[in-house]
Amino acid sequence: MNRDEILAASRAYFDATHAPKAFVPGETYIPPSGKVLDADDCAHLIDASLDMWLTTGRYGEEFESKLARMFGKKLAKLTVSGSAANLLAFSTLTSWKLGKDRLKPGDEVITVAAGFPTTVAPIIQNRCIPVFVDIDMTTHNVDVDALEAAIGPKTRAIMIAHSLGNPFDAPRIAALAEKHNLFLIEDCCDAFGAKVGGKGVGTFGQLATLSFYPAHHITMGEGGAILMDQMKLGRICESFRDWGRDCYCKPGKDNTCEKRFDWQLGDLPQGYDHKYIYSHLGYNLKVSDMQAALGVSQLDKLGRFIEARNANFDGLTSRLRARGVEEFAHLPEATPGSEPSWFGFLLTLKDGTGLKRSEITRALEDRKVGTRLLFGGNLLKQPAFMGQEMRVAGSLDVTDKVMHDSFWVGVWPGINDEMLDYMADTIIDVLKEQST
Repeated sequence: MNRDEILAASRAYFDATHAPKAFVPGETYIPPSGKVLDADDCAHLIDASLDMWLTTGRYGEEFESKLARMFGKKLAKLTVSGSAANLLAFSTLTSWKLGKDRLKPGDEVITVAAGFPTTVAPIIQNRCIPVFVDIDMTTHNVDVDALEAAIGPKTRAIMIAHSLGNPFDAPRIAALAEKHNLFLIEDCCDAFGAKVGGKGVGTFGQLATLSFYPAHHITMGEGGAILMDQMKLGRICESFRDWGRDCYCKPGKDNTCEKRFDWQLGDLPQGYDHKYIYSHLGYNLKVSDMQAALGVSQLDKLGRFIEARNANFDGLTSRLRARGVEEFAHLPEATPGSEPSWFGFLLTLKDGTGLKRSEITRALEDRKVGTRLLFGGNLLKQPAFMGQEMRVAGSLDVTDKVMHDSFWVGVWPGINDEMLDYMADTIIDVLKEQST
């Protein structure tokens, strides 16, 4: 049996084994997020496995190249997760190779507390100081006025996420970063393909990150990426990812620099093998080529996935409005001038309704409508962040409101119109029942 026959058989097996099941209202669970896979995805995985290369190889190179072009960036570096991407992006800016421009312990970095912990954790892990500012109620993104007011003499960077696929006001924030000579890291893990002012997220800062976890816009199972334009940042990022080594040879390659035994760095002897010279305290955060192969296949479907997500968001909005949801909850709104790539549909219970979020989400889950919170709520209240050195700039009133009263439901491509009808009916029924 040749390779083409094996791949054809893998496609046939997938179609026979993973056919979609019929939706049964009230019985079929509707997850808030999920992956959408097809026979081509299966064939790509099998194709990579037949190479028996296992570590990053031809598919990794193809994916990085396609991803960079898609974002209009010069470089993309694959890694094991979006969280690892955040760690690598931030660590890159601490490198001694950046000289006086590098981030140092004690430098302040503006961020938000209403988000995912691993957007903030790299700041603390690199001994910098997170400065927390509030978000706004309608877009659930950073309050840019609060961000501007928080900039002080110790501020060196901004690291924030585009929340649930809804872009923050990236043009204004990028302008503030340029004015104050600040690094900007965009966490785009939940917003792949979103735009602001016609320009894609991930193109406003020095570095941007993505996640390819099954919940996200495309998946590798586990995976993430860092995007950048500067070759120096790319080399530093790669070093942190690949054990901290100074050598930049691709796996299986030697002597790319053509002076492998001519280097002298640190206090090592002249001619020490460059493959074993380490310029950073690094990690091993590389992906396998099978993961990258799945990513290559998924990347071709991104446009269709985004279109489905946005259609589901619009469909759920119109259904809920028609059923009177705004009596009970605030609906999410796109940032002005933006084109979101929606990840989830956030509802925030209005003051004075007497509704309790925990009772709402429990009732929805019981009726097979999956729910999630806006991740860590207020991260300052989380056990992991208590006792850490930080600064809070202004109030976090909206953040606390979200922590107590917000939840989101899914809009991912696996949700169809029948599911949207059931979700809207169930949400309204639960809100009305719990308000009496």
